[in-house]
Amino acid sequence: MKYLSSLAFARSLDRKDPLRKFRQQFLIPKFNGKPSIYLCGNSLGLEPRSARKYLLEELKDWADLGVEGHVHGRRPWLYYHHLTKKPLAQLLGAKPSEVVAMNQLTVNLHLMMTTFYRPTPQRFKILTEAGAFSSDQYAVESQIRLHGLDPASTLIEISTRPGEHTLHTEDIVTAIRDHGPQLALVLFGGVQYYSGQFFDLKSITAAGHAVGAFVGFDLAHAAGNVPLNLHKDGVDFAVWCSYKYLNSGPGSIAGAFVHERHASGQLPRMAGWWGHHEKDRFKMRKGFIPMPGVDGWQLSNFPVLSGAAHLASLEIFQAAGVRALRRKSVQLTGYLEYLLNDIDADHRYYTLITPRNPDERGCQISILMNHRNGHGVFKKITRLGVIADWREPDVIRVAPVPLYNSFEDVFRFVDLFSKSL
Repeated sequence: MKYLSSLAFARSLDRKDPLRKFRQQFLIPKFNGKPSIYLCGNSLGLEPRSARKYLLEELKDWADLGVEGHVHGRRPWLYYHHLTKKPLAQLLGAKPSEVVAMNQLTVNLHLMMTTFYRPTPQRFKILTEAGAFSSDQYAVESQIRLHGLDPASTLIEISTRPGEHTLHTEDIVTAIRDHGPQLALVLFGGVQYYSGQFFDLKSITAAGHAVGAFVGFDLAHAAGNVPLNLHKDGVDFAVWCSYKYLNSGPGSIAGAFVHERHASGQLPRMAGWWGHHEKDRFKMRKGFIPMPGVDGWQLSNFPVLSGAAHLASLEIFQAAGVRALRRKSVQLTGYLEYLLNDIDADHRYYTLITPRNPDERGCQISILMNHRNGHGVFKKITRLGVIADWREPDVIRVAPVPLYNSFEDVFRFVDLFSKSL
């Protein structure tokens, strides 16, 4: 698409946008009585209008039915996680039996590593990206220590080449091969939170399996953002949160994927009663019998109130369609990139560190500020009604989300950003 740097052009794209109606299904924070320019869906997605309805319905069932809501509610609480399986499967490129909404992201990561990180004297290393999100770093290092190992000699962190900001797939694959005989687990993000790079999950998975390692992904910044094919790519496990691109509310329920080849229930795991076979769960007998598929990794009963908001958002994704969302995402991010390059062609003020190839990014552009007052610029745009995201030490993350952001949002952001430099 050939872009133009004008408000009229941005509005013309909005008029042609087949997804423009979905903006009205979200509540946009106000600034001076008008909608703000909200470009922070990579940190917290906006509230769907339908979330209030779903929550009030569950509160009404709680008030009217009490404990009987588990069985006789309009959406019986005993089986609430079943309601999210189909939409999650579509978003993750998985089978319904391979995905489940449960717990929080880091809890799920620990649960998955309990199963898939089983170090031996010969095969004990974990390979990951340098600069991964801090919670992942904490989880990985603590898992290594729980096995009596030293992270300094056990954890392999792949860094970018000198002077670059993103990783090369061939460097990741080469590192996997080099450490192959000692490699127990490959654990990567799906989309790198700082740079916005969308990793090649298929190639990383194939390389890990070729040397005999398990492969898992943290999809916190990928779920609901980029096209995923976890089943076909052969990924062993994945975890994600739902409060970013999945718009399910602050701290809302997270999710997990386990490939169906691991569905037999023979793998070791941390067990809880909601992972026990459903038909026998309330017999209260000793002896854990796991549910088939990823459901066997559940621990506790489903948090219905956060799950209600999650369900409201997932139904919007189903109505919009994954392919249509991806098409708009590519256009929105492409327009943002065009406008940013147009106002600072010689990179005097900033550098865009997110990959230029649309296949290697989602709807985030990371702006690396080239001078010491980058945070001052961020404060200026915030005072002008832009809600974006500052990441230390020097990056402004901007995420135009296809469900609720417009091309006019992108144009107005760049206009204000330009005046603030």
